[in-house]
Amino acid sequence: MSGLINSYFNPEIFKDSLWLLVKTLPVVFEILFLSLMFSYVWGLVLALLRLSRFRPLRYLSGAYIDFFRGLPLLMLLVFVYYALPHVGVRLSPLVSRVLSLTLCYGAYSAEIFRAGIQAIHKGQLEAARSLGMTHAQAMRYVVLPQAVKLVIPPLTNEFIAMIKDTSLLSVIAVGELLFRAKEKMGVVANPTPLTVAAIIYVAFTIPLIRVAARLETKRRRPRRDVDKGGTGIPPELEQELHTADIAGQLP
Repeated sequence: MSGLINSYFNPEIFKDSLWLLVKTLPVVFEILFLSLMFSYVWGLVLALLRLSRFRPLRYLSGAYIDFFRGLPLLMLLVFVYYALPHVGVRLSPLVSRVLSLTLCYGAYSAEIFRAGIQAIHKGQLEAARSLGMTHAQAMRYVVLPQAVKLVIPPLTNEFIAMIKDTSLLSVIAVGELLFRAKEKMGVVANPTPLTVAAIIYVAFTIPLIRVAARLETKRRRPRRDVDKGGTGIPPELEQELHTADIAGQLP
């Protein structure tokens, strides 16, 4: 038992490794923030294209989503970082990391957004159109706000997966947690730095897992019935629409 503790939980190495890995967190946070923002925006765009009335846009967005969902993220990282320079496309390390994560997770986010939009009863869109809204206004003010609430739990799960997948950046020499842990392990000839990296990952992901589970539970609770008379728009929103000059107040 003492040998196991000394190998994986050596106190001195643990302390030194913890400080070393904590100093790498700003790099990880920067990559996560940019990748999360761009992948969600790109995913929403892809979802709207997938639901477009124009068949070529639907086919192109669908082909993109299927391709990048089927492509391993590790292969995409290696391709962007090592292969593109051979054809004259040289990206900075930060851009390479963010681009790879955005291309991959944008495809997954697109399917989540599409499912959320399609979960909203079509009667709400039709009712909004009958009240004077354009299709874009109905999507913006009626459908998307409700769809976003529905997709928050699965998007949180995607964020958790993205946190774990930042460990793959170590293959392109990014100074993130796993890369620094392997460096430290090579110096001290002890796997304790890997233990520290694992603890840091778990410390970030477990609270998010709990949050996602709680959000999912709230979403599944029975919601009060809204406007069973046929429009499908929540009563408070319909009242607001009826009392407002749609054409004059909506951009």
